[in-house]
Amino acid sequence: MTSFEAAPGQTPPPDAVHPRESSPDTPTSISRLNETIRGFVSNWGSVWVEGEITAWNLRGGHVFGRLKDASGDAMISFRLWSSTLQRLPSDMRDLKIGDRVVACVKSDYFVKSGDFTFTVSAMRHTGLGDQLERLERLRAQLRSEGLFDVARKKRLPFLPQVIGLITGERSDAEKDVHRNAELRWPQVRFRTIHAAVQGDRCVPETIAALKVLDADPEVDVIVIARGGGDPQTLLGFSDEKLLRAVAEASTPIVSAIGHENDHPLLDDVADLRASTPTDAAKKVVPDVAEQRALVQQLRSRARTRLTQRIGHDVAQLEQLRTRPVLRSPDTMLTTRAHELWTLTARGRDVVTRRVHEGERVAAQLRASLRALSPGATLARGYAIAHTDGGVIVRDAAQAPAGTAVVVTVAEGSFAARSDGPVAESAD
Repeated sequence: MTSFEAAPGQTPPPDAVHPRESSPDTPTSISRLNETIRGFVSNWGSVWVEGEITAWNLRGGHVFGRLKDASGDAMISFRLWSSTLQRLPSDMRDLKIGDRVVACVKSDYFVKSGDFTFTVSAMRHTGLGDQLERLERLRAQLRSEGLFDVARKKRLPFLPQVIGLITGERSDAEKDVHRNAELRWPQVRFRTIHAAVQGDRCVPETIAALKVLDADPEVDVIVIARGGGDPQTLLGFSDEKLLRAVAEASTPIVSAIGHENDHPLLDDVADLRASTPTDAAKKVVPDVAEQRALVQQLRSRARTRLTQRIGHDVAQLEQLRTRPVLRSPDTMLTTRAHELWTLTARGRDVVTRRVHEGERVAAQLRASLRALSPGATLARGYAIAHTDGGVIVRDAAQAPAGTAVVVTVAEGSFAARSDGPVAESAD
């Protein structure tokens, strides 16, 4: 059977290309060739296959992915329309790379592009693939050992003098890192070591390059970069030997493997994960234009704050200077001196009045005392006689003859002796 002859039991399309109908002089068109292939492919029925998901991309509600055979030697592309996806059980809508499934597929051939794929009409989840299961066990082990802890992550230098780069030779990843880093800081320097980024040589060559760059005292940070790829090609960056070498390095390490959706274990062990090589350049090297703009902004803010502060202080000083007490400080002294003089005069008047009033009262009391005092009576010629016992003689019988008495007059006292009572005069 020739390439375009119908298989036994199959009917070729009406316009199928026959080998005898084409020659160098009478070639057939590509569209007719593709239509013939599509005609044969469309006669194939659906078949159930088992495999491991190695790609699962959701676009516009549809899924475009790839299935790998258990042997790892064969792979097919498939598409899963949104209508079919909605009919699947809820747990089937969250499938991811590494899951093992059984799918009912039907071949399809695109006439315009010549691409061959399979359309999935049903799918069942049978568990994790062996490869993903091994990775999950390794992930759990490394996490339990603390290799994923944020506390052990080393800080990247603000402005690295030399950047160590481990990547594939003449790769787009190398160009992206160099181009974006130099755009941000033209003076940046690289020390690049090329290594295989997939296959059996990937792990040993990457570890060797890492040891060389980590031992170089001029290298401030190391970037491990490669472009995107399916999980199978990125397996080297989930190798335990490489991960432990990265964890033991003293130089900060940035993982820039694949695209945003790619996530090898190196991303968890490295000190910083960059979604792409371009993102790594942006995270490792500061943008000189942004830094200059930031410095200018900070200067402007400082200048504004300083101007505002000086203006505020000047205004406050002017306000203080316009106050009467500072504008004419002698006014306060004059006012206080006048108040002091007034209070002094008032105090002097009060004291003088109090003294005069006291003198007047004292004179009155003195006059009253004089009026009541026996001295006034004595001054008029009277005398007071009292015995030696101090008893005032008020009755002549108190001083019989021979009684010694003391007589007090206005000017002193003298002793006397009584001769007895004296008869009163007739008148």
